Amino acid sequence: MERLTSTQMIPDAFQGARDDVTMQFAMIWGQIKAPLIVPLLRLAVAICLIMSLMLFIERVYMGIVIVLVKLFGRKPDRRYKWEPMKDDVEAGNSTYPMVLVQIPMYNEREVYQLSIGAACGLSWPSDRIIIQVLDDSTDPTIKDMVELECQRWASKGINIKYEIRDSRNGYKSGALKEGMKRSYVKSCDYVAIFDADFQPEPDFLRRTIPFLVHNPELGLVQTRWKFVNADECLMTRMQEMSLDYHFTVEQEVGSSTYAFFGFNGTAGVWRIAALNEAGGWKDRTTTVEDMDLAVRASLKGWEFLYLSSVKVKNELPSTLKAYRYQQHRWSCGPANLFRKMFMEIITNKKVTSWKKVHVIYSFFLVRKIVAHLVTFIFYCVVLPATVLVPEVEVPKWGAVYIPSIITILNAVGTPRSLHLLVFWILFENVMSLHRTKATFIGLLEAGRVNEWIVTEKLGDALKSKANKAAKKPRFRFGERLHLLELGTGAYLFFCGCYDVVFGKNHYFIYLYAQAIAFFIVGLGCVGTIVPRS
Repeated sequence: MERLTSTQMIPDAFQGARDDVTMQFAMIWGQIKAPLIVPLLRLAVAICLIMSLMLFIERVYMGIVIVLVKLFGRKPDRRYKWEPMKDDVEAGNSTYPMVLVQIPMYNEREVYQLSIGAACGLSWPSDRIIIQVLDDSTDPTIKDMVELECQRWASKGINIKYEIRDSRNGYKSGALKEGMKRSYVKSCDYVAIFDADFQPEPDFLRRTIPFLVHNPELGLVQTRWKFVNADECLMTRMQEMSLDYHFTVEQEVGSSTYAFFGFNGTAGVWRIAALNEAGGWKDRTTTVEDMDLAVRASLKGWEFLYLSSVKVKNELPSTLKAYRYQQHRWSCGPANLFRKMFMEIITNKKVTSWKKVHVIYSFFLVRKIVAHLVTFIFYCVVLPATVLVPEVEVPKWGAVYIPSIITILNAVGTPRSLHLLVFWILFENVMSLHRTKATFIGLLEAGRVNEWIVTEKLGDALKSKANKAAKKPRFRFGERLHLLELGTGAYLFFCGCYDVVFGKNHYFIYLYAQAIAFFIVGLGCVGTIVPRS
């Protein structure tokens, strides 16, 4: 009887201990909430609202410019002189400028034939073009395959050069820099650059080179990307929505206003004189060597032109791992470049104050830093925190109206995916965690600031992948759990439960949806459990 009584007392003891812990936690929370948590959260809300306004004004400005461009038809051939290249019976092919085509590669087993074949198929006099394959492959088998492919095209009369080097110093920028040192490059006037998964149309050079020939102030002609695997899965559809806005709006605005836009690293043609005057390729920011070159050339006074009508086929990352690494480079690199070039831009005397403001404020600060920070910190941390601290209120215009308008403006670039807008919002918020982390790494120049991991490409393997997808369900888990996403998802889920129980701000639907999105990405399942469109 005594043993039974003592056994019954054990749950009561645990209950008492749990109540004591709860009371102690509530007491501590009550003591620090008013003097510390509330002021800090109000400051965070104010900062986030300012960043939201900065992003909102930038989006509205670009939207207005695009509408004016469409209304008044400010096409490139109306702003710059353009005439097709003409054959001259007497002069022969000498009327065509000498063009170098560079294709940097690194273990590109799946796509090397596609890119080399597309470059060799460019419509340009064979004696006025040099195809340069810069192979940094570490796999001997792949190196042999690429070299044999170059020899095969050389036997057909194509002027193609297969170049290798002893080390991968500088990664892609190092390879491009090394390629420009070859003696035969001195005879070239322009250089077209294509990554290993890019496949230009045969008329690419005939549609881009004339702008450079007839307009000596132009240093770069950038063309648009066309995604061959946009319908591969939900993740590629989300990427298409983000990148279409970049090409449809951001690049077009920079070009149309003669301000500045960045070189995308591929599918563009440089005037070699502009490239050399800017200092050539540098490896101080191996993750965005293309943006580094573009900023330096712009500070020298060179103008850039964006051609949305010329599209080059390429491939989107179709795995979460590849996409995560790519986004790390694209977020970390610009932040680090901003840190390194801020004073150089400020003190430059060759460009106007308007261009300086555009580069520093619009291009770098708002688009490359603020956009990442406000998306994660405000919508995934601060806004849910106001559920737990009802003393801090977020105005409706900051929590609802501005985000809605920004989202709609972002979605106009891909009208066919408007029905996926909610999924896009959730996915972008999840990826903002990685982008925010990478942005801080770039600003603080931390350990992974120059990390370079080549984005995985599938090429023709996409077709066999599609056949397999039709035969068996697309269910599989990723390589590992991502604790950051899972932790953030748990935090949002807790805030949602608190909101339901205490009815504070009624954000619970948003919080639950966002928590689920974080959990899904944390498990590495995005892009593998969603059926094709």
